[in-house]
Amino acid sequence: MRLRIISTGLLDQFKAGVANAALQASFDGLEDAELSTDGFSFYTSVASVYSSKIEGETIELDSYIKHKRFGIEFQPDYTRKIDDLYQAYQYAKESPLSAEHLSQAHRLLTRHILPLHSQGKFRNKNMFVTTKDGRIEYVAASPFDVPAAMDALYADMEVLLHAEMPISEAFFYASMIHLVFVKIHPWNDGNGRSARLLEKWFLAQKLGEKAWFVQSEKYYYTHHEEYYANIRLLGLEYETLDYGNALPFLRMLTAAI
Repeated sequence: MRLRIISTGLLDQFKAGVANAALQASFDGLEDAELSTDGFSFYTSVASVYSSKIEGETIELDSYIKHKRFGIEFQPDYTRKIDDLYQAYQYAKESPLSAEHLSQAHRLLTRHILPLHSQGKFRNKNMFVTTKDGRIEYVAASPFDVPAAMDALYADMEVLLHAEMPISEAFFYASMIHLVFVKIHPWNDGNGRSARLLEKWFLAQKLGEKAWFVQSEKYYYTHHEEYYANIRLLGLEYETLDYGNALPFLRMLTAAI
């Protein structure tokens, strides 16, 4: 396969550390939760809560299930951003993965984060990821480079979505898509939430609906220091990223199941 932006340099090393049969057995063993109904998805709630908690939201899973499954009322500010992300996951489940549909998912998940004119739109300003104490942790792609970088990523995803591959490769490319997207950082906000949704969306397109039961967002949250440290391993600036250092990050998704 000829890919434009996704590096395949670590593919063989990644596959050497993954037992396809064991990974397939673990994946096949995934099942929906008993709490799920036609109008409520337990694992979508898990994904929405923990992906939001990675971004600093304080909501607890038990409270959100009470709200979403049983109609218990909370203050709107406590649930609305998670409700938006839940809706984006539901939209992804029903839509083929594409540039247009990812933009719509971003509109949904940022309804209470960004102004309307920024929802589903690439940023037009420089982007710096900072630490809590104000230090620059990462310099994202220039806004002038974002459209071409995203075009390349969408083109690569189209190639991958039509390619036959074993389950280990599907996990490898899902993780790489997550990583490349978050390093481009195309939106003004909602990049992490979008990247984690995109990763699972790709898996579901390749492997089927059981992918939505993978608790990757919960795993990333419970290992959030490792998650961010592994993202940082690639370097400080977009122009000098080294995807040869990506293996620790790539191994996290398989660890989630």
